[in-house]
Order: sequence, then C-alpha cells, then structure tokens
Amino acid sequence: MLAHPTVNHVVTVPESFGLGVAFAAEVIMAFILMVVILVTTNSQQLRRYTGLFAGFLVASYISIEAPVSGMSMNPARTLSSAVIAQVWTAWWVYVLAPLLGMLAGAEVYLRLFGSNRVSCAKLNHITNRRCIFRCGYAARPSRLHEAT
Repeated sequence: MLAHPTVNHVVTVPESFGLGVAFAAEVIMAFILMVVILVTTNSQQLRRYTGLFAGFLVASYISIEAPVSGMSMNPARTLSSAVIAQVWTAWWVYVLAPLLGMLAGAEVYLRLFGSNRVSCAKLNHITNRRCIFRCGYAARPSRLHEAT
C-alpha cells in the first residue's frame, strides 16, 4: 500500500454538513467561477487578468469551502480518486453540481448582458493564427495588434 488507509487517495466526499449542503456549495462555486470568467474574458480591461481572478477564486474555495463539501468542482478529479480508492460516496454530486452551476452562470450572464457581449473563449488573439471559435477577430485585423 502506498498511503496510509485514512488518506483514502484524497477521495472527495461530503463533509459533516451533509449531502444537500455539499451539492449547494458545489453549484454556487461553479456558478460564481463561470460568471467571473465570462465577465473578465468579455471585458477589454479585465481580459488579461482572467487567470488571476480564476486562480484567486479557486484558492479561496480550497481554503473556505473544502471543509463544507470536500471541494471538487472538477468531475475528472473526483472520479479519478473514486476509481482508485473504490469510494463512490455521493460521486454524482461532484459531476452534476459543477455542470449545473456553470450552465446557470452562463445563462445568467446571457440574460444580464446578452449574447452580443460574448466575444470569444480564446484569451490570446495576438497571433497570426485564425481563431477556431469564429469570433470575428480575424475579420478585424486592427484588433490583432492592440496589445503589441
């Protein structure tokens, strides 16, 4: 055995607050993260700081929210530990809740700002390569060299 049995391969399970609170916490974390990413990536002034905002949120979630739900927000991370440890306690929470939270965040953003305020998922347009997201940057070459 590579680890002490109590480590349990860092499996994600709801903590003492229970299943409902863990589900709600995971939904809320994913919702806030999605809204922050959409707001920052679609703002000329904030776009370059998207990684900092996302990193700060994830670090905060790990510190504050981990004791509440186990803090996953990533179904692949949860499932990989569950497979190795063979612990499937409430695994569905960590698959379903982030998806619902992010979908809700995207919907709220669209309803507040409209689809015309969604520019592109790609953060770096300062290249000679076309954008695969068909966002229109290639059609506006003057924007390609804004930050250079």
